[in-house]
Amino acid sequence: MAVLSGVIRVMEKAARKAGGRLRRDFGEVEHLQVSHKGPADFVSKADRIAERTIYDELLAARPDWGFVMEEAGVIEGDENKPRWIVDPLDGTSNFLHGIPHFAISIAVQEPKLGGGGWGDVTAAVVYNPVTDETFWAEKSRGAWLHDGRLRVSARRSLSEALIATGIPFQGHGNFGEWTKIFGAIGPQVAGIRRYGAASLDLAWLAAGRFDGFWESDLNDWDTAAGCLIVREAGGFVSDFRGRSEPIHAAQVLAANDTLHSKLHKLLVNALKA
Repeated sequence: MAVLSGVIRVMEKAARKAGGRLRRDFGEVEHLQVSHKGPADFVSKADRIAERTIYDELLAARPDWGFVMEEAGVIEGDENKPRWIVDPLDGTSNFLHGIPHFAISIAVQEPKLGGGGWGDVTAAVVYNPVTDETFWAEKSRGAWLHDGRLRVSARRSLSEALIATGIPFQGHGNFGEWTKIFGAIGPQVAGIRRYGAASLDLAWLAAGRFDGFWESDLNDWDTAAGCLIVREAGGFVSDFRGRSEPIHAAQVLAANDTLHSKLHKLLVNALKA
C-alpha cells in the first residue's frame, strides 16, 4: 500500500474540499440548462470558488510557496521554495454542458538549483470529483490511483492503440497542424478520442486506459500534474520535436516508449508535408 507523503496529503485534501463543492454545483447545472441566461455565469463562479478553496488550503499548509493559477495568475512566494500549479476546473465546457468528465489538477514545481527559473515537477494530483478518483504521483515514487500502482499500457502496435487528443476550438490551437497530425495518425490506430480535459487524458494514459495522447496550445496548469503522472507510470512525454521538459503545454506527445517513437515519427512526417 502506498504511503502518502505530507505534500500529497495536503494536495489531496485541497482537491477533495474543492471537489465536494464542484460536485454539488455540477448537480445544479442540468437545472440551469433551460434558463434563458444559461449556466455560464454559474459555472464561472463555481470555477473561481474552487480555485479560492484550493488556494486557501495550500496557503495554510505552505505559506511561503508561490502559485500559478488559471484564474488568479502568478502569485509570487519565496523564490527558494517550490510553487503550486493549479487548475481548479479542467474541463469547464464539459461541466457547463452537464458532462461528468472534469478534474482538479495540482502540481508542485521546484525552483532551479542556483536560482533563475523553475525546474522539475515533483508531486502531482489529478482528482475527478464525479468518480472520486485521485490520480497522484511523486518523483521517483511512482504513479498511483488511490493506493493502486499505475503503469502505462504495454501495447506495442498502433493498430491496437486508443489515442486521446484535444481538438482546436474558437481560436485556440492550430486547425491546420491538428488536421495534418490526425490525418497521419488516424488511419493507423484503433481509435481516437476527444474528451475535453487534458489532465484526465494524461491520468488515463498513465492508468492504461489510453495508449497515447497529443495536443498543443495548452497551459502549464493543464499538463503539469499529468506529465509527472505519465512519467512515473513508465511513459514518455515530449514536445513534437521529441524534446523532454518538466512541463509540456505548447505541444504534448505522450505514450509508452514504443508507441511514443511510432507516433512521433508519424507526427513529424505529417508536419513536414
